[in-house]
Amino acid sequence: MAPFFENANVWLLIDDRAGNKAQVMGVAQALGCAYTVKSITYNTLARLPNVVLGTSFKTLDTLSRATLIEPWPDLVIAAGRRTAPLAQHIKKLSGGKTKLVHIMYPGGRGDDDFSLIAVPRHDGLSKAPNRFEIIGAPHGVTAEVLDDARKIWAEKFAHLPKPHIALIVGGSTKNRTFTPAMATDLGLQARKLATDLGGSLLVTTSRRSTPEATTALLDALGDAPAHVFKWGDTGENPYFGYLALASYTIVTGDSVSMCCEAAASEAPLYIYAPKDLITDKHARFHQTLYEQGYAKPLHGNMGFKKWTHPPLNAAQDIAAEVKRRVID
Repeated sequence: MAPFFENANVWLLIDDRAGNKAQVMGVAQALGCAYTVKSITYNTLARLPNVVLGTSFKTLDTLSRATLIEPWPDLVIAAGRRTAPLAQHIKKLSGGKTKLVHIMYPGGRGDDDFSLIAVPRHDGLSKAPNRFEIIGAPHGVTAEVLDDARKIWAEKFAHLPKPHIALIVGGSTKNRTFTPAMATDLGLQARKLATDLGGSLLVTTSRRSTPEATTALLDALGDAPAHVFKWGDTGENPYFGYLALASYTIVTGDSVSMCCEAAASEAPLYIYAPKDLITDKHARFHQTLYEQGYAKPLHGNMGFKKWTHPPLNAAQDIAAEVKRRVID
């Protein structure tokens, strides 16, 4: 453990976005330090741009604001635009002593307040002394997490024919719609893969998967052997088990975090990314994964071969950079 962390007070600002939480927690776990989670709930002012908000706690509800009090932390780790003014205000109240590590471009003003800003390569931002370029998004799906999940879930899926094929399905985004037609196309391709390989599917949907798209997907899978966990289902979520046991993984390309978590194992990864679902920024991200050998595009009539890639997790890269230039 680096000397900085022996008695350091580290805060994680965790808001309501699951992707932000996964990234912040992933970096903290990679650092291997003790930390305090500060759960953030916003009021309506959080919709305003950061250049208008400035440095303040004015976007917080009363309960969240009450938790951000002295003693001020030595280090704050946060992610996303809305947490940036909060982190900056903490630094201001600490008299400038608090160091700030931010994941994704904070948006607004005062970039120099941050000791390190980890920005995805596909954002195409200009270089800056405190910016650190990463591939994709950090997460907490480590080798240890997968090993633990494998021990828990292997027996539960033992009745399904191998190879196991994980099918990780997102859904509509702010600007794009995951249509039932897309879901049908994806389901048919996944079914063909399972049939061709004599294996089975491990299927999960997300909160962005509409009921119509989910129904279309499951109808397309037909009678292929499968274990399905839909968004909203009760019981223990087998997501990590799916990733751990998959000999092949298919993921929809609408979420950077989902793609990166799917690339956490060495299993062949295929991204389903129809043009009408994917933004230009996401397309650039996918292309980086293809060029770096982490994934291949999923398309009809392709042959599936066994191949491997190194696990992808930017959390470890960020943690190493934090130790190198922020706390050393």
